[in-house]
Amino acid sequence: MRAGLCASALRMYLSGQKLWIWFLYLGLIERTLADMYSSMLNVQQAMETEQKLVQHLGTYLEAENHRLDDLRRFYRKVTAFHHVADTPVSDPIVAYTLLKRLQSEWMNVVNSPEASENIRALKDGYEKVEARLPIVEDVEGAAKALMRLQDVYALNVKGLAKGIFQTGPRSHFSLLHRADQVSTMSADDCFHIGKAGNVSQALYLSRECLLYDPDNRRVAENVAKYEKMLQERPPSVDTEESWLQRPNVTHLRTRDLYEGLCQSLGSQTKLYEDPAILCSLDTNNSPYLTLQPLKKEIVSLDPYVVLYHDFVSDQEAARIKGIAAPGLQRSVVASGEKQTQVEYRISKSAWLKDTADPVIRRLDIRIAAATGLNVHVPYAEHLQVVNYGIGGHYEPHFDHATSRKSPLYRINTGNRMATFMIYLSSVDVGGSTVFIYANFSTPVVKNAAVFWWNLHRNGEGNEDTLHAGCPVLIGNKWVANKWIHEYGQEFNRPCTLDPEN
Repeated sequence: MRAGLCASALRMYLSGQKLWIWFLYLGLIERTLADMYSSMLNVQQAMETEQKLVQHLGTYLEAENHRLDDLRRFYRKVTAFHHVADTPVSDPIVAYTLLKRLQSEWMNVVNSPEASENIRALKDGYEKVEARLPIVEDVEGAAKALMRLQDVYALNVKGLAKGIFQTGPRSHFSLLHRADQVSTMSADDCFHIGKAGNVSQALYLSRECLLYDPDNRRVAENVAKYEKMLQERPPSVDTEESWLQRPNVTHLRTRDLYEGLCQSLGSQTKLYEDPAILCSLDTNNSPYLTLQPLKKEIVSLDPYVVLYHDFVSDQEAARIKGIAAPGLQRSVVASGEKQTQVEYRISKSAWLKDTADPVIRRLDIRIAAATGLNVHVPYAEHLQVVNYGIGGHYEPHFDHATSRKSPLYRINTGNRMATFMIYLSSVDVGGSTVFIYANFSTPVVKNAAVFWWNLHRNGEGNEDTLHAGCPVLIGNKWVANKWIHEYGQEFNRPCTLDPEN
């Protein structure tokens, strides 16, 4: 009854609020960044871990069923004894069996060693996989991912709680995804799903639930915690932006452009009306591509962005992911002279040398043929393989350095001249690469590669290459990046006499 009233109160509150407000129940998100939620590969591994726990639980339940069968037999024997009203305790056998039961058999029932053995076996199984279990920050990160998806894609709150990904009234596009096996969220899930945002509202909801469940110690502790938080800092900083960290991109005019592109193709459909935007079989004058030219699609002329379809095979993509998987680490971004983990880039990445496997060497040769550039280290970086996490994304950024203090300059090979990005997987919904100022989007096309120039020929950064990886709504996104630097390309992409070019 109490739970029903509390859930009812929550539903009344949700009717006019954004999703991020009702993902509050437990309190303020700590700034600690965990690892598991930032890679879908790790989430899949968590699924395998739970399968092992289920096996241990099944073994425990089977053993407990045997123990309970013994308890039921004992119960039936004792109740049958007491149902006989005229059982004479003067009978020495009756007296003996009664005293024996009370002295030993009841003690064994209450302090069953078999019960201890069963639960110990379950605990041992749990402890074997405990190191692979998510921590609190992983759950918080996953909750923030749901908030991010609701925010960027303008998802309907009620639909999301029911496991249906459907756009809300403020969206300019239509999106609907309903899995074959729908996973819904309970009122308890909604309460516990996040710790970001409005602490005042979290305190209000906790107090209301405490009215209906005054003995709930956890809720009482949360009330005390929220009250302390509000005493320690003014309500004015109790906003979404305070806790959902955003990149410090001064060139970003508005988030509406970014989110709008994630929700649509932008001006891409209009670009296709340009006769210069075409598809072709391209060798780039490379003998390597003579017998198997690339399927080249020009996506944009300014900035120049092309899409090479079927650039890798399914087998090559699987091999690259397999090599990278053991070395995945939380992705970082340049922050001044350092590199740091941030909430606006949720993924894990690994760096693969061309000596890691023959498939990497062949890939480098193919990229060099497609671009006409020197892709050998140090004139290009090692291949970076990235696996995005729950709601994984990379908010608007430049690939090239915008400051001479950037770590990119430490290898003394100049700035990142060009980007070559390969989609190693498909994505059901979301995950597009969007170019903010140029106003177009390239969806995830499995095995295809996207290429663009980050710098003008004069070495200046091209601001039209401000781009982002939209949050992955449904799917597991893998990409491989090859960043090519200025030095070593003097004869491959020479400067022009025009200082503006």
